[in-house]
Amino acid sequence: MATPFTTVQSWWRKTFSAPTTDEITALYRAWRNRFLWQRLRLWLWLALICLLSFTLRDIYSLFFPFAELQQLPEVLRIQRLVINVTMLATLIICFALHKTKLGRHRPDLLFLGSSWSISLASQLFATLSGFALPDTIGWSLLFLSQAVLMPVCWILHLLTQVSVLIYYFGVNTTLGLKTPIPDHPGIYNVTFILYIFWFCTICDIGVYLYDRLQHSEFFARQELESAYQKLKIAEAKYRSIFENAVEGIFQSSPDGHYITANPALARIYGYSLAQEVTANFTEIEQLYVDPNRRAEFVRLMEKYGSVSEFESQIYRRDGSIVWISEKAYAVRDEQGKLLYYEGLIEDITQRKQTEEELRVFFHAVSHDLRNPVLGTLMVLKNLLARPEENISISRSILERMIQSSDRQLNLINSLMEAHISEVQGVVLQRQAVQLLTVVEAAIADLEPLLTQNQATLTNLVSADLPLVNADPTQLWRVFSNLIVNALKHNPPGLVLTINATRESDKIYCTVSDNGVGISQQQSDRLFDLYFRGANISNSVGLGLGLYLSKQIINAHGGEIGVNSALDAGATFWFTLPIS
Repeated sequence: MATPFTTVQSWWRKTFSAPTTDEITALYRAWRNRFLWQRLRLWLWLALICLLSFTLRDIYSLFFPFAELQQLPEVLRIQRLVINVTMLATLIICFALHKTKLGRHRPDLLFLGSSWSISLASQLFATLSGFALPDTIGWSLLFLSQAVLMPVCWILHLLTQVSVLIYYFGVNTTLGLKTPIPDHPGIYNVTFILYIFWFCTICDIGVYLYDRLQHSEFFARQELESAYQKLKIAEAKYRSIFENAVEGIFQSSPDGHYITANPALARIYGYSLAQEVTANFTEIEQLYVDPNRRAEFVRLMEKYGSVSEFESQIYRRDGSIVWISEKAYAVRDEQGKLLYYEGLIEDITQRKQTEEELRVFFHAVSHDLRNPVLGTLMVLKNLLARPEENISISRSILERMIQSSDRQLNLINSLMEAHISEVQGVVLQRQAVQLLTVVEAAIADLEPLLTQNQATLTNLVSADLPLVNADPTQLWRVFSNLIVNALKHNPPGLVLTINATRESDKIYCTVSDNGVGISQQQSDRLFDLYFRGANISNSVGLGLGLYLSKQIINAHGGEIGVNSALDAGATFWFTLPIS
């Protein structure tokens, strides 16, 4: 149980225990020295003005004596002007030292030097004159001004005071000197001693407490600065994540306004700056193609507190439509009041397109591969339905079965090639190739198909063209695909023209026809995976020919495209770098 004595003892140790070496770090000492050096200059100015005022008083008293000074001993009236002038000179020297490197780095030495030059100067004159001088007013002004203006390093203040008192009592006692005051000639005056003791003690306690307070505040400021720096670093890190995130990050109010948005969200919505999102979207429900989606979003938030993979179509700034997926949760205060929604938005347009292409792919597989299999199966079932043990098959049936199997094999090979080109890219076996040779080989292989479709093909490719560094088999496939594509999309009697010319450092090849043409909407997607034109709904192909042709030409470092319009024919073109 704590007693009053132990409580006072604990308070005394906590309040007046000297700071440990660990507490006073080099950083704080540097700050304290700088503070002492700055305040020392102010104190020197004050001391100089103070001494100057007393010096002027003494000069005036030489001509017009003050009655109050007549009570002083004669020796003091004579020497006080000399003492003041001497102290003024020492202060001027201290001013000069204050501007030096020594004064800046060791203000403690300058503090002691300036203090002793004032406090001990009068004592030295008194000793040389043969008396003791209890300079109560001078010491009070000195110790008080130092404690008020330089309230750090209490040890320096104590050392200044103790030095003066040791000199006064020690030297004067040793020499047996007396004071020049008739009423109190002895140096040991009880009232004087109590006054000096308590005056110095109060000054030192004030300096010590202020020093400890500054010490605590200094380290508190350091810790606060350190915490602030860590906060800035953390803020910069999360700001970087916010600014550079691939997904859109947002905060929106319950009434449908964006509070914050990151640059990724601005890009998804078609804006260049995140600030444009918060400024332009005053009603988020207008963003959705289906205006009921925002209400559904709010309903799910109220029911579950969060949503995940909330997919919707939205309008971009330019009016185009994209798919987004939202993942968000509701932020509430301690009372459960809804403050705002925050979460992520991802552009899933590409994924949706891939899903659609995959759906088309499965449809193509189920349709295009199913028909040949069904045809073969029907033939085999009809044969099996005959009662004979040994069934003879006509050549035409075998040819139909072989053709059906060939179509199935070609479709499967096309699927595998498309998959390999998507995953690994087109593998080329390059060599120096004469383009005319490749074109003639493709025309020769397709001669039966051209005859069947009553098509006329003109080859304008010259043998004088420079060689190209290419894979002849893959180029053969490109020309074959373009010719077959033209035959599939047009009625019989088509006129085809193949040409190739040199343009700068590349060969420009064209396959032209005079057919029904292609709309701009179809032209934009003609080279996409599994895209099939409207004119070939009855074809057994998967729509891979043009896609593979584009992969082959791109692998060679060239470009491919089409120029066409409805009822104006079509010209497929591609370029090949010259070897």
